[in-house]
Amino acid sequence: MDQSPLINDRIQIRDVSLFVKVIGQGYPLLLMHGGPGMDHTSLLPLLPCADRFTLIYLDHRCNGRSNGIPVSSMTWDNLTADAEAIRQRLGFEKWAVLGHSFGGMVALEYALRYPDSLSHLLLMDTCGDTRWVRENAPELLAKRGYSPAAVEAARRFFNGQLAPDEVFRVAMKFARAYYYRSSRLALIREVPAGFKVKMQPEAQIFGFGKLLAGWTVMERLAEIETPALVLAGRDDFQFPPEHQAILADRLPNAELVLIERAGHNAPMEQPEEVMAIMGRFIT
Repeated sequence: MDQSPLINDRIQIRDVSLFVKVIGQGYPLLLMHGGPGMDHTSLLPLLPCADRFTLIYLDHRCNGRSNGIPVSSMTWDNLTADAEAIRQRLGFEKWAVLGHSFGGMVALEYALRYPDSLSHLLLMDTCGDTRWVRENAPELLAKRGYSPAAVEAARRFFNGQLAPDEVFRVAMKFARAYYYRSSRLALIREVPAGFKVKMQPEAQIFGFGKLLAGWTVMERLAEIETPALVLAGRDDFQFPPEHQAILADRLPNAELVLIERAGHNAPMEQPEEVMAIMGRFIT
C-alpha cells in the first residue's frame, strides 16, 4: 500500500503542531491510534474505507509525527481538546470516532467531555480500565507459555518502567503476542512497514508510567449514550474478551463483536471483516 499521501501533513492546533491527514469522501470518521507514543500507521489498513468515509488520521500530541513539548502536556484534557479543535477546524457538526487501544481510551474520554460532537463511538481492542494491561496482560502471557523474560518485559513496558533507549528492545521480547498467529515470514513482511512507523519513546514511558496509572472510566460508562461498537480480536492478550463483554455491557447503547483469528491488531489481521462491520455500524 502506498503510504506517501499520509506523510508530512500537519496543522497548528491550540499549542501544538499535529499530524492530521484528511482523505476520502463520505461521513467523517476520526481515527485515534494506539500507543501511547505510536502513530497512525497501524490504522492504515482501513484506507480502503476512504471510498465511503472521510477518514481523519491523527497522531496525538507527543505521539508519532506530532509535537507537544513537554511530554507532560499529554493529559486527557489536552488530548480530547485537540480532537475537538480539529473537528471545529474541519467544520464537521458531528463525526464518528474510532479509537484503537490507547486511542480507544482517548475516545472514551472524548465521549465523556464532548457528547454533542459525537454520532458514533467505535472502540477497537481497548479498555475502560488500565488494570487489564498493566496487571492482567503479563499474567495472561505467562499462562500462554511465554518465558519469564517476556512476561517481565511486558510488565515493565505496560508500567512505563523503561529508559527511552530500551523501549523498542523490550517490546520485541513479547511482540509476537500482539498477533493471532505470528510466523517468521509474517514478521519479515512486517519489518519494512515498521521502518515507516514514527514512535516517540518518551511518550510511551510517560503514558504508561503517569497518564494511565490507575486510570479507569468504568463507573462513568453509563453516561455515554452515543451508539457504540465494541470490536476486538478474540485472541487479544491486552484486553481479552471478558473485558470487552463488561465494557459493552456498561455502555447503554453498545454492540459487541469479536473478530476470530485476530489478536490486538484486528485491523491488520482481518481488515476486510473489520471494515465490513464498521460500515454496517455507521451506516
